[in-house]
Amino acid sequence: MFGRYFKRLARIWSELSLAWQFVIAGGIVLLAVMLVVGLWVTSQIRDGVLHNSAATTALYVDSVIAPLLPDMRKSQELDDTVKRALDETLGQGALGKRLVSFKLWRRDGTILYSKNADLIGKQIKPNANLTAAFAGNVMVKYNRLEDEEDDEERSMNAPLLEIYNPVREPWSGEVVAVSEFYELSGDFEESLHSALWWSWLVVAAATAAALALLSGIVFRGSRTIVTQREALEAKVAELQTALAQNSSLRLRVQRASRRATAINERYLRRIGADLHDGPAQLVALAALRMDSPVLVDPATSGTLREAEIAGIHKTLGEAMREIRGICNGLVLPQIETQAVTDILRLAVTEHERRTDTKVLLTLPERLPELGTSEKISIYRFVQEGLNNAYRHGMGKGQQVSATTKGGKLLVEVLDTGPGFDPARSEGLGLAGLRERIESIGGQFETLSGPGGTRLVITLSVEEQP
Repeated sequence: MFGRYFKRLARIWSELSLAWQFVIAGGIVLLAVMLVVGLWVTSQIRDGVLHNSAATTALYVDSVIAPLLPDMRKSQELDDTVKRALDETLGQGALGKRLVSFKLWRRDGTILYSKNADLIGKQIKPNANLTAAFAGNVMVKYNRLEDEEDDEERSMNAPLLEIYNPVREPWSGEVVAVSEFYELSGDFEESLHSALWWSWLVVAAATAAALALLSGIVFRGSRTIVTQREALEAKVAELQTALAQNSSLRLRVQRASRRATAINERYLRRIGADLHDGPAQLVALAALRMDSPVLVDPATSGTLREAEIAGIHKTLGEAMREIRGICNGLVLPQIETQAVTDILRLAVTEHERRTDTKVLLTLPERLPELGTSEKISIYRFVQEGLNNAYRHGMGKGQQVSATTKGGKLLVEVLDTGPGFDPARSEGLGLAGLRERIESIGGQFETLSGPGGTRLVITLSVEEQP
């Protein structure tokens, strides 16, 4: 059970922030330090106040009592005259009001004088304070009446200061006796308690101020650490996102490169097939006719010969026209310096000229400027889309439109032909366009059905100049 409780505390502790951990741990440590320092300070204050008060009172009593005492080295007892003088002095005036009891001790523990006459001449074993006083020290006790001769003082039930004051010879300074007296300490007790409370208050205030100052510094540092950690985590998240995007783009580029290679080969095969099936056949036909008997036989009439030559010339002309048609589909006009709207108009105009059909072009007042790769892709997209609309959609309802939305440029080519299934058949041209658009970070979408075909490309224009 204790282990489970400890684990729970450890879990709660680990969930706290560093600043709160410091406040709790620092508060406990500073509280312990405050208690130790407070106890030591109050002890020093208590001892200092007691000794200062005792020294002051002892000096005052000694100044009053000392002239009344005989030579204590020669007199081992006090005569009646000295006792009466002490009784009169200690029983009246300011000294009589302050002292409730007075004893004069000899070194062997004999009481030479006391306000209580029953104690005079009685010998008691010296206690530690009495021994220290004979050694020349002023000793003091506060409200600790545990000696056997303190019965009368204990019966008063009042706070008392018990002071042991060494009595010295004036000429030698040697301690010849010790005066023990008890002083009423009501005002002293109040002053002592006030000093102790103030000392505790000062220590507590200093501890609280130190804890508040350190906590403020730690909380400020903790906030800085949290802010920097959040910023670092955000940067790490951005870096991870960028790495993921880079990895995705790298894979896309690799796939696009492989597909582009395959598509280029297919383009080359198609161009080769077009040349073989068209111009090459016509050129071959013209070459065969060059060896015809009509041209070889000298007996052939001029009319037949001219007709054969005209046929050969016509065949070669057809071959040249087909070659030019193939070249026109491969070579782009100079579009690097043209605006996007001009490129769209050019593609539509060329298609209308070649096919003798009409295309509805819808453009906004202004389109953003794009790079050369984007311009070429847009031209090829419109060219291929309109060619497909003409070949497969019979040129019905041909439309081209462009618009911008949310930092994206959308270009659409539509027709109202019979449509096709994009999942089953996407021709070489559309496949090449898809690879071209995706390679520059765009999107290519094909929507087709019985009501027609809609081709859409989406290009980002946020970072374009």
